[in-house]
Amino acid sequence: LRTHQWCFILFNILLFHVLLFGADLLEEYFLQSLPLSYTDAKALEIRERARKLDTNPLKANLSYSVSSTATCSHKEIFLLILVCSSPENRTRRNVIRQTWGNATGARGFAVLTLFALGKPASVTTQLEIDEESQKHRDVIEGSFIDAPETLTQKMVMSVEWAVTFCPQARYILKADEDVFVGVPSLAGYLLGLTQLEDVYMGRVIHQAVPNRDPASPGFVPTHRYAHEFYPDYCQGSAFVMSQDVARKVYVASEGVPLSVPPDAFVGICAQRAGIAPTHSSRFSGEKHISYNRCCYKFIFTSSNVKEDELFQDWKETSGGKDCSL
Repeated sequence: LRTHQWCFILFNILLFHVLLFGADLLEEYFLQSLPLSYTDAKALEIRERARKLDTNPLKANLSYSVSSTATCSHKEIFLLILVCSSPENRTRRNVIRQTWGNATGARGFAVLTLFALGKPASVTTQLEIDEESQKHRDVIEGSFIDAPETLTQKMVMSVEWAVTFCPQARYILKADEDVFVGVPSLAGYLLGLTQLEDVYMGRVIHQAVPNRDPASPGFVPTHRYAHEFYPDYCQGSAFVMSQDVARKVYVASEGVPLSVPPDAFVGICAQRAGIAPTHSSRFSGEKHISYNRCCYKFIFTSSNVKEDELFQDWKETSGGKDCSL
């Protein structure tokens, strides 16, 4: 081929990659939340209380009574994954246990996956959960009825349990049960972080508006939350917190209304503690990313993944050759 033809081909290759990755780069580097100021007296007080938090009294006085066979033991946990699950979805939990939730380590560091749920309305389902919990020892169950109205309670319970019973976990990933988690890629990224505190990372939502429709299940009255917008927060299907952020969110949660959505709740608590969320396009948010082996080796999460897809995705991404850029 002639020189100008080679130049044309190279130009098209470069243009393809610019279009492919340009949007993610814009999100990653230009749409970050502005860092918050620590000069606010309330934020400084919350951060200091979180630093001095004594977790021993909390074990006997959780906000929500918890039945748990799960334990972090006394070993160092690099990544604690808390999957918010519905009591009836036992099959889904078993699929996660057999796929990405089966990972107990990444690059020599310990990974632990647990399931957080509320109580079912059915006695039969409760008996099945008791059996499942005894068998796998990875279930955290709150005393409240699991329902759309108690999702924020489930989030609070998860954070409170992590702070109380797993304070040695360096990072905490909250994930929904329909999410595929690329444990190796996420752990590799976290190992490369130079900022070890105030890590609150996911797909950041900007200027979300509270639901003011009284007929809607997610209605948030103005007397519960008066602001026009929620502060920036990480979309709730999957996001990561460092252990210190979990402690700060727990301390800051006092007085924050449970009527707001769970992901916005965490964002409000983080703002009160002087923490700004960090955006990463490697979290898909609520979007399902069409399967591609190399893509799934790179991303952290993909949502709305079917059970049969999980088996294929995990089998192909957990083995095989590496992928080039």
